[in-house]
Amino acid sequence: MRTIDWVDGAVELIDQTALPGELRILRVTTVADLVAAIRSLAVRGAPALGVAGAFGVALAAREFACDPAGLATAVRDVEVARPTAVNLARGVRRAAARLEEGFDGVLAEACAVRDEEIAASAAMAALGADLMVELCGGPPRVLTHCNTGGLAAVVGGTALGVVVELQRRGSLSGVIASETRPLLQGARLTAWELEQAGIEFRVAVDSAGPFLLARGEADAVILGADRICANGDVINKVGTYAHALGARRAGVPFVVVAPETTVDLDTPDGAAVEIEDRGAAEVTAYSAAVNPAFDVTPHDLVTAIVTDRRVIRLDRGEKP
Repeated sequence: MRTIDWVDGAVELIDQTALPGELRILRVTTVADLVAAIRSLAVRGAPALGVAGAFGVALAAREFACDPAGLATAVRDVEVARPTAVNLARGVRRAAARLEEGFDGVLAEACAVRDEEIAASAAMAALGADLMVELCGGPPRVLTHCNTGGLAAVVGGTALGVVVELQRRGSLSGVIASETRPLLQGARLTAWELEQAGIEFRVAVDSAGPFLLARGEADAVILGADRICANGDVINKVGTYAHALGARRAGVPFVVVAPETTVDLDTPDGAAVEIEDRGAAEVTAYSAAVNPAFDVTPHDLVTAIVTDRRVIRLDRGEKP
């Protein structure tokens, strides 16, 4: 099942807010409803957001075909629905470049974005599995954070796609999934996907990750990214930085898996990235809170970045 697709004139997507209790499919026919789905995290994950952005432009091209001003506003609304993940804006801009061709041209481009993300997932799985065995000297026990499987892409995924490929090869020795607060994407979504794949795992509270690494309970950290800056800084779900520090202290590899579309050479470093704040309500309704949705992992803590085209060994001084 694809996380997001164009089906019979509408965007159909898995409502990730309903998992794991219910596998609910949302059928989206308007730009406003797609923007709401993006903001509520019904659809999330960098590759999936890129596809959502491109399909959003297709919806806008049809909905505002006779309203140029409304079309421009609708396209912009999709592009800025979530500011941190670079894939969303890229998907929007790529599809919007064909607006002069009308709805059919925009939809064709959006479907091409979808198909390229599917191919990228397969390429990352193979490259990443090879690298993990190389770095760990055999079947690794891995710690992962947030959700990076098919739910975050279209099918396959990024880091979790590598984990599934390792399992398929018989080269996986164990998985620890960080719960990933505040919305528990690890405990809800990664756990659900691992169960679907028949992979045994344990869920750990976010703050336990560095301690578990220190105790030698994982051989590597593998996770995804929402943006990779020109210097190699990695923008990913909040908690990633702590796992990177834990991995460095424990002397184990810290590997980021993301498609080339997540590499943003126009952003020099993590300090230049707007970090989305999800607001206090997702943490507590009773007191003030700070709720950043992402953090920045400095490039010098990253062992390697795996994309669908290459392996970038930051530990050897290579740059994106």
